[in-house]
Amino acid sequence: MKRKLIFICVLMAVMIVPATAGGLMTNTNYHIAFDRMMARGTTFEIDGAYSNPAGMVWTREGWQFSFNWQIPHQNRDITTTFPMFIDENHTHKYKGKASAPFVPGIFAAYKKGKWAVSAMLGIVGSGGFVKYDEGVPMFTAPLMALLYSYSGGTMTPDKYTIDAKMKGKQYVYGGQVSVTHKITDYLAASVGLRAVYYDGYYRGHIITNVNQVGTELLNVQLDCDQTAWGFSPIIGLDFHMDRLTVAAKYEFRTKINTKNKTNELSANVAVPNVDMSALAPMLSAYQDGARTRYDMPSMLMVAVGYDFTDKFRATAEYHFFDDKNAKMANDRQKTLERGTHEFLIGAEYDINKIFTVSAGAQRTDYGLSDDYQTHTSFACDSYSVGLGGAANINEHLRLNVGYFWTMYSDYKKEVPAGNPGYCNTTMAGTDVFSRTNGVLGIGFDYKF
Repeated sequence: MKRKLIFICVLMAVMIVPATAGGLMTNTNYHIAFDRMMARGTTFEIDGAYSNPAGMVWTREGWQFSFNWQIPHQNRDITTTFPMFIDENHTHKYKGKASAPFVPGIFAAYKKGKWAVSAMLGIVGSGGFVKYDEGVPMFTAPLMALLYSYSGGTMTPDKYTIDAKMKGKQYVYGGQVSVTHKITDYLAASVGLRAVYYDGYYRGHIITNVNQVGTELLNVQLDCDQTAWGFSPIIGLDFHMDRLTVAAKYEFRTKINTKNKTNELSANVAVPNVDMSALAPMLSAYQDGARTRYDMPSMLMVAVGYDFTDKFRATAEYHFFDDKNAKMANDRQKTLERGTHEFLIGAEYDINKIFTVSAGAQRTDYGLSDDYQTHTSFACDSYSVGLGGAANINEHLRLNVGYFWTMYSDYKKEVPAGNPGYCNTTMAGTDVFSRTNGVLGIGFDYKF
């Protein structure tokens, strides 16, 4: 009975773990200039409303606006080796498809003398949809082990059918406003506030039927929406002298405490000696009105930029995300080795008064551990490369086009046989987590 209850508990828990996009809980690509150059921490253009708000006093006088549209495409696959899989070499690949058909970013700024006000609207954390048409190993492996054990070894995977599907949505919308003041001829400071709204859902089911006779052994259904608000201050400094710019920004942690609106949560098991009332304490966290933490971590940015000529400029940048002190569901942040280190470099060159070309690179190094990685929310260290350009259509309107792709390092997690073993089955198992990602973007900047 203990193994049966463990399986149901794990099944229901995994359904409500988020599938993130971007960093662990933070995005940094809102403007197409990031897509084409990556390191934008010393910019004085309109995207500085996010990347370098303290530098907005060195932009042009008056109003500026920008609208950006990005189309990301991503796969999140899990290749699992488990003794009961009937695939070749007992290895099966679970394909996860992530999509976000429209990721907008809107910017505005106004500068007058020594003062500037800037604002940004975008998807600041995660963002998109993910679905697994075959569920994930945490669904299938425990179920296979349970049926095999319960039947005394006669119920093998060729004798039943598992219908397991899972999909989720997670968007963290954000809007921020910053006020900047030039303190001296070379130094400026900014203060700002960001408000975020978390909107997510998790839908899924797992149904198991005996072949030929069609007897239903298990039917689990979940339909849960989650929403929450959060707020965080932002401060920045910018030192600008001749061709040199040094900038820093600190975003405080955003507390996000989501509340469930559970439309359906049920588990029907046609197995003798299983008391469904015993599941109630395990499922209480997912009942209507229950709360779950998905904080956005504090973030430190430091950047150095230099204009080598009037046409050629470059920036080196560093980010630190304090993920280990940002609360997650079930205190999952405690399993991280440390926070995230991110290193960026980028350069752009003005071919003439109309065309600009640029390129950049980024290294993202998470403090991952085996305990952090789950089948519905995993991360992989990565390198990203971006390139693109801009065209000044006239003195007021600029077009930005960029594309960046990310090369992920596979993460291998091996679980030996024993107690609890792979997914609480006592058997051995291996997961290889892999991801692919690419983003195409187009945007327009307008200066009055």
